[in-house]
Amino acid sequence: MAYATINKSSEYFNTKLWTGTGAENAITGVGFQPDLVWIKRREVNGHRWFDIVRGATKYIESDSTDAEVTDAQELKSFDSDGFTLGTALKVNASGGTYVSWNWKANGAGVSNTDGSITSTVSANTDTGFSIVTYTGNGSDGATIGHGLSRKPKYVITRNLTTSGYDWLGHAYPTFDSSIFASSYNSLQINQLNGLQSHSAVANTIGDSVITTNDAYFQNNENGARHIMYCFSETKGFSSIHFYRGNGNNSGPFCYTGFKPAFVLIKNMSDNDDGWLIIDSTRSVYNPTYNYLTAQSAGAEGGTDFPIDFYSNGFKIRGSDISYNQSGYAYFYMAFAENPLVGTNGVPATAR
Repeated sequence: MAYATINKSSEYFNTKLWTGTGAENAITGVGFQPDLVWIKRREVNGHRWFDIVRGATKYIESDSTDAEVTDAQELKSFDSDGFTLGTALKVNASGGTYVSWNWKANGAGVSNTDGSITSTVSANTDTGFSIVTYTGNGSDGATIGHGLSRKPKYVITRNLTTSGYDWLGHAYPTFDSSIFASSYNSLQINQLNGLQSHSAVANTIGDSVITTNDAYFQNNENGARHIMYCFSETKGFSSIHFYRGNGNNSGPFCYTGFKPAFVLIKNMSDNDDGWLIIDSTRSVYNPTYNYLTAQSAGAEGGTDFPIDFYSNGFKIRGSDISYNQSGYAYFYMAFAENPLVGTNGVPATAR
């Protein structure tokens, strides 16, 4: 795991809540200009993903296989302390309640020629997060630069041009050989499927480039635009790993080295369970209850999946198969509210 000089995680990741107005609405208080904004209306409607590299007004949906959509009344601009919304119901209906999860990369992006395909990359090497866009060339073994100078542990890829293709989620196979037996591990964030082995998924993740296995439409369709979101681990800021369930209400404890602000969990051993999203902003006290699912447009759920957030990790507090079946393997990706101990030696405050 790489080390980074990060004492205030909220300068790089933050969760924001608001109530819609039905009129143009400037959302402030994020704490930075966000480069990736993931929005969900908590009562209904699908997920919206916006990023600064593709530009404002353009979104894709993690609960859909639709191509990229441009709508001037969705997210209208990325601002110095948040973003401005238009009148679209899925981001700003009058009286609607919303959540956004926001990441800081490095602005609008620069040209990257590390791979055989030139990409545009916005990379935050301190936190290990980059946004990558490129146009596919349809060739076997094409490489795309990701800009992080270390291997991402989870890479989400989406064909922006062509509808009908899944979101690919390539998990770097270093966690456990009994789980990640193949070099083609895929966890698709728009699907209920567990860990899949797709020979056409990006099969090599390197320190500087990602290699596509063949001319696959989902990640290298000739002439089509694609997006990649690349996540590496950074000590005190992010943890990307797995745990095994024990099947009881005193579930596994996952050490992250920080107080979590956001946890995304997926059952890798079963094909019927959603991507659970739990954060410390919608649920202020332990156990955290309020959850959403990344692959579904469904409303926010209540008490089904309790989790405790601690100063150094999180503990599962239920036995539901979605996050704690005995012997099952679960992928998680977590981001910090506070490091356990920052580079300034100041400890986080336990909940």
